[in-house]
Amino acid sequence: MDKILVILTYIAVIASAVSGALEARKHQMDIVGATTIAFVNAFGGGTMRDLLLGRTPVFWVVDPWLTIVTFIVGALSFYRLDRVSNRLLTVADAIGLGVFSILGATYTLQLGLSPIVAILMGVVTGIFGGVLRDLLCNRIPNVFRQSTELYATCSFIGTCVFVALVSFNLTSLPAAAIGAATIFTLRLAAVRFKMILPGP
Repeated sequence: MDKILVILTYIAVIASAVSGALEARKHQMDIVGATTIAFVNAFGGGTMRDLLLGRTPVFWVVDPWLTIVTFIVGALSFYRLDRVSNRLLTVADAIGLGVFSILGATYTLQLGLSPIVAILMGVVTGIFGGVLRDLLCNRIPNVFRQSTELYATCSFIGTCVFVALVSFNLTSLPAAAIGAATIFTLRLAAVRFKMILPGP
C-alpha cells in the first residue's frame, strides 16, 4: 500500500503542478511565477494536512524528488504547452482534487483517527492548494465563489464514499480508485452542467 500511496502522490502532484503553471500563464506571470504557483498548488493541501495531523517533516520534504518533478513539470507546462484551454485546466485540476482528497483521508485513517476527521482532512488536502494558488493570483479563491461549480462538495462526497467503502472492509486500492473517480466525475459533471450550490 505504501508504494501505491507514493504513486498516487506523484500523480496528484504532477496534475496539480500542470494546473498551477497553466493558471499562472493565464495571468501573464513569468517562469518564476509559474513554478511558484505550481509548487503552491501541488504542495499546499498536503502541507496543511501534514501540519494539522502532526506528520513532520511534511511529505515533500521527506521525498525531494517531488520538488524536482514539480519544478520540471511546471517549467515544461509553462514553455511547451502551446494552448491553455479551460478544458485542460479543468481536467488537470479535477485529477489533483480527486487523488489528493483520497490521499488525505487515507493518511488520516492510517493514524487511527475518526472517519469524520478523515473526511475533513481529505477535503483540506484536496482544496487548500487551489485556495493558495488563487490568492497568489490575486483573486477570491474559486472554491469560495458563489458562482463556482461544485468543487469542495465533490471532494466531500467522494471522500465520504471512500471512507464508507473502507469501513465496509473493501480493500484500500479499489476503495481509493472508486473515491477518486467519484470526485473526478462529479467535478467534470459540475463544470459541464453548471452545477452550483444554492445561494442565500
